[in-house]
Amino acid sequence: MSETSIATPSSIAWLGFALGALFGAVGNRTNFCTLGAVADIVAMGDWNRMRMWLLAIAVAILGSQALQYTGIVDLSKSIYTASRLKWLSSIAGGMAFGIGMALASGCGSKTLIRIGGGNLKSLVVFAFMAISAYMTLRGLFALWRVELLDARAIALPTQQDLPSLLTITGALARPQAILLCSLVAGGILAGFALAPRDFRRFDNLLGGIVVGLVVAGGWYVTGHLGYIAEHPETLQEAFVGTNSGRAESLTFVAPFAYTLELLMFWSDASKSVSFGIAAALGVVAGSSAWAIASGSFRLESFRDPADMLRHIAGGILMGFGGVTALGCTIGQGISGMSTLALGSMLTLAAIIAGCFIALKLELWLAMGHGKFVLK
Repeated sequence: MSETSIATPSSIAWLGFALGALFGAVGNRTNFCTLGAVADIVAMGDWNRMRMWLLAIAVAILGSQALQYTGIVDLSKSIYTASRLKWLSSIAGGMAFGIGMALASGCGSKTLIRIGGGNLKSLVVFAFMAISAYMTLRGLFALWRVELLDARAIALPTQQDLPSLLTITGALARPQAILLCSLVAGGILAGFALAPRDFRRFDNLLGGIVVGLVVAGGWYVTGHLGYIAEHPETLQEAFVGTNSGRAESLTFVAPFAYTLELLMFWSDASKSVSFGIAAALGVVAGSSAWAIASGSFRLESFRDPADMLRHIAGGILMGFGGVTALGCTIGQGISGMSTLALGSMLTLAAIIAGCFIALKLELWLAMGHGKFVLK
């Protein structure tokens, strides 16, 4: 890691915007969608989009852990690797997010991609998700989160990432533990994703590899370029241009809340466009650029009031669940997983479980009351 950063908050934000734009364009082209990954399995038994997601996780693990192994980035400086494992927040928040994304026709990243493609329904989801996320960070929902969920936690003897836990035995030094864990986890996921011949098509590979590399790139931007060992004003370690004050990569829940906060307190000089906000805006811009270039851009709205209420409920659940669980399908499912943190693994499993249950219930209800249509 660099001792001092030559980057400014604005340059970190612009790099975040560029990474987000790449994510948005590729996500739109390849139809990268975590809800779609689960829905394809539930409805058709098709694993291709799930394999694309798993390939992205594998690439993110290998790329991010390579940065850590070489000393370029220290992932222990992220929010995901704390020694306090908030297991109930991970489960409850993950389940709420998974159910919410089934109701809202997509997760946080898909909401941004759809906005870029002209989907007005996703604009409403974004607004309610941002409000709910802000309420969970600092408002009414925060009281419930802190008192009922965050209080239930396990204090681990070290940080919760697998390399740190593996070093407790004393059998391996940390660099060797990082290398072993990343190669095993990344190799297994990549091997599973790439095994079927029919998966190895250009768009599937493009989506998985690029999304994984973008997440690793996020760690490089905030954890290396934006790192200051001793801030000239506080004389403490600092990370330039992030809302958390730590190293960050792509995540699409809390940045929604911070975007809303920035718009509400624009005249406050202490508020600025951060890496997370810029990355979210970049996803919309990249998706819009691809939609226009490919001729797929079109305005789409709600078909009836029930459809609107469903999407609003989904946005509220995703805002609450994403903040409670410290991330979404991208924030915990890929960025968090790239740190090999136990909480990220638990959250990812809870998100998939919540989404699976919601889709199965919807399918069961539709079989008795009409045709089932996946959004």
